[in-house]
Amino acid sequence: MNKLVPLLALMALSISQTTHGEAPSSAKPESVGMSSERLDRIAPAMQRYIDEGLTPGVITAIMRRGKLIHLSVLGDMDVEAGKAMREDAIFRIASMTKPIASVALMMLWEEGHFQLRDPVAKFIPEFGQVRVSSTGDASGESGELVPLKRPIQIRDMLTHTAGLANSYIGNTDAYRSAFNPLPKDNAEFSARLASLPLNYQPGEAWQYSAATNVVGHLVEVISGKSLDEFLKDRIFIPLNMPDTHFYLDEAHAPRLTAQYRPGQDMKIEEQDPGSVESRWIKGPRTLFSGAGGLVSTVSDYLRFQQTMLNGGALDGVRILAPSTVSLMLENHTGDLDLWLAGPGMGFGLGYGVVVDRGAAATPMAEGSGYWGGAYCTLSWIDPEQDIVGVLMTQVRPYTHINIRRDFQVLTYQAIVD
Repeated sequence: MNKLVPLLALMALSISQTTHGEAPSSAKPESVGMSSERLDRIAPAMQRYIDEGLTPGVITAIMRRGKLIHLSVLGDMDVEAGKAMREDAIFRIASMTKPIASVALMMLWEEGHFQLRDPVAKFIPEFGQVRVSSTGDASGESGELVPLKRPIQIRDMLTHTAGLANSYIGNTDAYRSAFNPLPKDNAEFSARLASLPLNYQPGEAWQYSAATNVVGHLVEVISGKSLDEFLKDRIFIPLNMPDTHFYLDEAHAPRLTAQYRPGQDMKIEEQDPGSVESRWIKGPRTLFSGAGGLVSTVSDYLRFQQTMLNGGALDGVRILAPSTVSLMLENHTGDLDLWLAGPGMGFGLGYGVVVDRGAAATPMAEGSGYWGGAYCTLSWIDPEQDIVGVLMTQVRPYTHINIRRDFQVLTYQAIVD
């Protein structure tokens, strides 16, 4: 079943239901400088990916100037079960967890608990003993282990410049073996990570890693709460995000999308079911991954991102100061090479940021903050254009399709003011 949700029906979305005050309302695109005719190009472009068997279903949503002006709900949430995609479908958002965990830590920064240049070892002592591999060998079995030139700082964890061993470069087998079986919680995860030599000196290179799991553990150590409890009490409940969780109970199973992977000829095949058999329902209840553990809905994530676009507040609830949000969207990595993001991009505190839109070949304005997830989800905020965009689908890996970039281009070509 494929459908484009009529604009008048947008008011029925859960994002328009809140106990905290006036909710974001829908509007005609023309009232906020966008073209309805041009926005109508989005759904057919997304539908082509479904028709070609490359993704099961897609939801796209756009807000401008605080108004919801586009929502399309297409395809299936579970092809095998014949379940049509629904507006309140729950998706594995993977690395789109990172901005949320980073916001949590910055809330504690605002309360005076630490400075961004403080050593991580001040709160997690295991990181005071780490050494650097001269060959990028996370096992420490080859090359020379050398001392740190400076301590790993909290800011390094937020910007992926800590030098942590990871599954991308160096001795990736050593990294994977260190996390098999999975740690029982973030404390154990951080301790295992700190036991591996760093791939490079802190601050000298950018390398995507599980650093945001350490960010999550810092939240736990400083606040005295589990990351799950902190996010629920300080972000999800205040911002009316009722469907964002680390693990789901069985009552949520009918709304959980199935997750797919490319199979023969890149056509999708199911990898994780959208049922009580999913590991997001049957999974452990003690490891809360700040790097990629959350599930959420389009409506919940729109609320989170609109909060950030508003400078840290929504519906009378403030979680951050505007200056803190601005700091998070600054480029903190200088001219370091961000191989994952590409030219023209930098990294802030939990967000990728656009530094040079020409070099990046992106329609997003400079100063925009964005990130996506391993299951092909994407969201961004563009302060210059006052836009929030969210795309949700469930395919991993997804490097063979350009659905995320297509959605961004189709969003910006509809701006006519």
